This record gives sequence, C-alpha cells and structure tokens, in this order.
Amino acid sequence: MHLDTLLRHLPLEAVAAEAQRLESLGFDGLWTVESAHDPFLPLALAAPATSRLQLGTNIAVAFARSPFATALVAWDLQKASQGRFHLGLGTQVRAHVERRFSMPFEHPAARVTDYIRCLRAIWDTFQNGTPPRYEGPFYRFTLINPFFNPGPIPHPHIPVYLAGVNPRMCRAAGEVADGFHVHPMHSVGYLREVVLPALAEGARRSGRRVEDLVLYAPVFTVSGETQAEMDAMAQEVRRQIAFYASTPSYRVLLDYHGYGALGRELSARMRQGDFASMPGLIPDALLEEVAVVASPAELPRKLRQRYEGLLHRVALYFPVSPHDPEEKWRQFIAAFRAAA
Repeated sequence: MHLDTLLRHLPLEAVAAEAQRLESLGFDGLWTVESAHDPFLPLALAAPATSRLQLGTNIAVAFARSPFATALVAWDLQKASQGRFHLGLGTQVRAHVERRFSMPFEHPAARVTDYIRCLRAIWDTFQNGTPPRYEGPFYRFTLINPFFNPGPIPHPHIPVYLAGVNPRMCRAAGEVADGFHVHPMHSVGYLREVVLPALAEGARRSGRRVEDLVLYAPVFTVSGETQAEMDAMAQEVRRQIAFYASTPSYRVLLDYHGYGALGRELSARMRQGDFASMPGLIPDALLEEVAVVASPAELPRKLRQRYEGLLHRVALYFPVSPHDPEEKWRQFIAAFRAAA
C-alpha cells in the first residue's frame, strides 16, 4: 500500500520546493485538488523538481474542460514527469458544473464514460498517428492536423482515475477507468458492500476484474497529543462530514448507515446558512465509521490495518503542515510501512 499526501494551497513559486520536501520525506505520491486553484499548474512545477514522486489530480473537474484540452495538459504533464502522472477526474455536481463552470451536466455517468473514451482516442492519435474517428454520444474527436498534434512521448499510458460516490458512478469507473478515487466520506462497510460490488459490475462489462483497478482514498483522521488537540481535530472532521453530507449527491453513505434523516436536516440548515450548528449534528458513531481515531503513535498502524486489502493508495485528508517537524513525518511514514 502506498502512502501519498495532498499538496496544500501554495503560491506557485513555492510549489517546486514543497514537492521536493515531500519527496525527501518519503511520500509515494502527491495529489492536487481543484477548489480555489487550478489542479494542473502546480504539477507542471512539481514534475521537473522531483524524480520519484507520483503526481496526480484528485480531482480535476472533467466537465469544466473539453476532452481535447484535458488530453493536452495530461500529455504534457506525463512527458514532464517522465511517466509519473495520474489523471484523476470527477464530475462535480450539477449546480457547480452548470452555474459555476457554465457547462452541460446531464447524464453525468454516461457523459464521463464517453469523456474518458474520447481522451484515450485522442492520446492514441498523439502517440500512434491514428486517424481521429471518435464519435460518442456526448463528445467527438474527428479533426486534427500536425500543427495541433504534440506527437509521441516515451510513456504514453496515462492512468485515468474516476471519482465517485453512488453505485452508478462506481460502475462507470469499473468500466472505463484505471483507478478509482474513493470519496473521503466513506466507511469500510460502505467500501466493501457498495463501492467494490459496483466497481466489479462495471469492470465485468469491459472484460476486466475489480482487482485491475487501483483504489486511492484521502482519509479523515482524528489524532492529537492532548485531549484538546483530539477534540479540535474531531470538530474539524465533523465540519467536513457535515459539509459533504448536506449535498444530496453524497447522501448515499448516510443512507447506508441509517442516517438518511440527518442528511435532510443538514441540507435544510445549509440552505438556511446555519453553518455553525451543522458539525454538532454528526454523532460519535458516524464519526468513528468515517474517520480513523487514534493517538499519533497508533495512527500509522491503525490506518494501514483498516485499509489493508481494500485500498492501494491512501493519504491523510489534511495536507502536511509547514509547521510540523520533518522528523515527525519520517517516523510516521516508517511506522506505516513497518505495519505491513
């Protein structure tokens, strides 16, 4: 199992040094997110600054860009990283795609399936000169000339990950993706009984097995040297759970654990702007299903034991703080690997 981390928000001029630091600490991979900043730009700086660290987006919003635009930037990052780039895509939710990105959203699972197939057709043309003849239900790639073709690269296979929560999106990932980004708001039971069966069903459609997919998850953790630190971290995780659970698209986990009414209440309070009260609605039992709760000394072992045999890559949900002693993280990574 690989231990990855997320890149904290930094000025672009600080990214290369931070990527080098995280690589020197011993992390296996570095992921960016698309929230208030572009997810690709930092990786363009991290790629030439590192030599071992795997680099990827978790996630880039697929529907915010055409397949060709995504294919180009992924191709350049794969070349710059010498084959270390992982393209993680997600659909986001309707309101943001339509009202923030001003792009179409209907039939998201079918659309993103077509999107990934179109990406691969474009990369085939880049690498092999295959004539552009892709025509899917949502996307087309039927025109190119040498002026717009970047040409072949030494590592043309770019692993594509798809993020999902509900079974329909999990099936899509199983059918067309190389990997799956597990949402941070998950539980082991939900992974075993909802996510994996849906991934397996999708994989069978392509003549594959669920074991052919790489599963990665950023994981909520509650840890601290003192009870006050534990309590503060628990409150922050409750806040994150409440935020995600207020969105109907993410409510499938609550339904699985019997908290459907909680999801509806959180949605109502979100609409009212009552953000302050939402974390207090998250019960201890749900927190413990979703987060790994452990002392700093026990956290690496508990993290590994919880996901052994389920995930191939994990990361802590919160990025490495610039104020943390580097030796702390070296010891954490060593303990995580020793727990195998």
